[in-house]
Amino acid sequence: MNEEIELQDLSAADRTAVIAIFNDAIENSFAAYPEHPVSYEFFDMILHSVKGYPSATLRTPAGMVIGFGFLRPYHLIPVFRRTAEISYFIKPEYTGRGLGQRLLDHLLAGARQMEVDCIVASISSLNPPSLKFHRKHGFQECGRFLRVGRKKGTDFDVVWMQRLL
Repeated sequence: MNEEIELQDLSAADRTAVIAIFNDAIENSFAAYPEHPVSYEFFDMILHSVKGYPSATLRTPAGMVIGFGFLRPYHLIPVFRRTAEISYFIKPEYTGRGLGQRLLDHLLAGARQMEVDCIVASISSLNPPSLKFHRKHGFQECGRFLRVGRKKGTDFDVVWMQRLL
């Protein structure tokens, strides 16, 4: 099954599918920070922020987008150009199948090609599966901002994780 899932570049045509996946994460988890579903214009903001950086979708053989991920600049000041922030979301029914690792590997390969050698991830403390995934794949906790977020009436920390390439 995993071999049949294709990685393709993220494009404007993916707008509806990506926002549906992201809004599901908003409404049903702490994986995405917004409290309320986002509009399609949010996708335009994503596309703009990832310009020049690796991004991809995961697709079934029928072409259905089941996940997406991207790197974006960690900071706009050029001194930080070797560092990128990573984000990815996969439909819950497709997690635990190695697809996250495929997407991560793809994005890290792209990072190396553009001489990015430091990847950071901002993760909610109330998202244990993501924290576990990142630890399993070589990320280390490098910072924690205590109780900086509140979603659905629940406080959470933002955990910063880092992987040096």
